[in-house]
Amino acid sequence: MKLPPADFRSDTVTRPTPEMRRAMAEAPVGDDVCEGDPTIDELQRTIAQELGKEAALYVPSGTMSNQIALRLHCSPGDEILCEAECHIYCYEQGGYAQLSGLAVNPIRGRHGILSLDDLEGQIRGGDEHLVTTKLLCLENTHNRGGGTIYPLERIRELCDWAREQGLATHLDGARLFNATAATGVSLAEWAKPFDTISVCFSKGLGAPVGSALIGSAEAIRKARRVRKLFGGGMRQAGIIAAGALYALKHHRERLAEDHARAQRLADGIAAIDGLSPVHARVPTNIVLFRIDEALATAANFQKRLEATGVLTYEFGRQVIRAVTHLDVDDPSVERFLDACGATVEDLQSTSPA
Repeated sequence: MKLPPADFRSDTVTRPTPEMRRAMAEAPVGDDVCEGDPTIDELQRTIAQELGKEAALYVPSGTMSNQIALRLHCSPGDEILCEAECHIYCYEQGGYAQLSGLAVNPIRGRHGILSLDDLEGQIRGGDEHLVTTKLLCLENTHNRGGGTIYPLERIRELCDWAREQGLATHLDGARLFNATAATGVSLAEWAKPFDTISVCFSKGLGAPVGSALIGSAEAIRKARRVRKLFGGGMRQAGIIAAGALYALKHHRERLAEDHARAQRLADGIAAIDGLSPVHARVPTNIVLFRIDEALATAANFQKRLEATGVLTYEFGRQVIRAVTHLDVDDPSVERFLDACGATVEDLQSTSPA
C-alpha cells in the first residue's frame, strides 16, 4: 500500500484533530461584524490576556494581521524598519506599499536577528526630500533565519531604542508559541516591549485558520475598521475560531516534541555526505540544510525527495527547508532521513567521475 506523503513543507499543512473538529462543530456562533460571536470573543479575550495586553482581534491570516498593524502605526509616505529576510518584506506581496503606501528599509541581520549597531543611523525624516521613519518591525521566531529566537534582552534593547527615536514597534510573532516552548519565556514577556503583536494559530498550534492582532484597546478598536477595509470582517466565524481556541488550550505543550524531532532531522542530515544543516543546534521547529553544489541544486534535490513521497520547500539555490509539526511523527522523521540518504546515493552514483 502506498504511503501518504510525509509533508515537511510547513507547519501550516496540519489538519485538525478529531477533538478539534468536535469543538468546532459544537461552537456557539454569532455575527462577528454585528453583535459579536461568543467563540471569537472568548478567543480574543484569552489571547489578549496571555500576552498581557488589553485587547485582540481575530483575523483570517498572519499577513492580514501584520498589514493591519502597519496601517495602524503609519501613514502613506512613512517608512518601516525591518530585517531584510522577514516575512513582512519577503512574503506579503509588498502589501505595505500596495495597501498603505509605505516604504521599507530592509536591514540585513544575522540569521534574521538584528542588533542595535545594525539600526544606528537608519532613522530618516525632518527633510521634505525624505520619507519619515515611523515603525520598527521584528520577527520572532524568524522563518528565513531557520526558526531563530531573538534573545529577550536584545528585543528590549531594540524596542527601547525605537521608543527613544519616536518609533512604534510591532512584532510578527507568527511562531511566538515556539519561542515560548523553547525558552520558557512567557508570551507576555515577549510581548511587553511591543505596541502590537501578531500571533498565528494555524502554524505550530495546528488550527486550520486564523491569526490575532494584539495591543491596546484603542489600537484594536482602530484595527477593526482596517480589518473591515481589507475584507477581513467575518460572520459566524466562531466555527473556525473554536479550532484556534482548542489549540491554545491543548496543543502548546506538545511543541517541544516538534523541536526534538527537528533536532533529530538536523543530526541525521549532518551524518549524510553532501548535506549539512545550517544550524547544528536547531532553535525551534524549522530545519534549513544545504546541498553541496557538486551534488545538486536545492530545486533538483527537492524534486527527487518529492518523488519518494517526502515533501520539502526549496529555500534558496542550495538550501532546503523542512518543518516539523503536529502531523509529523517519529516514523516520518526516519522516512525523511532515509529518503535524503537514498537521494544522495543515487546522485553520487549517476554523477560523472
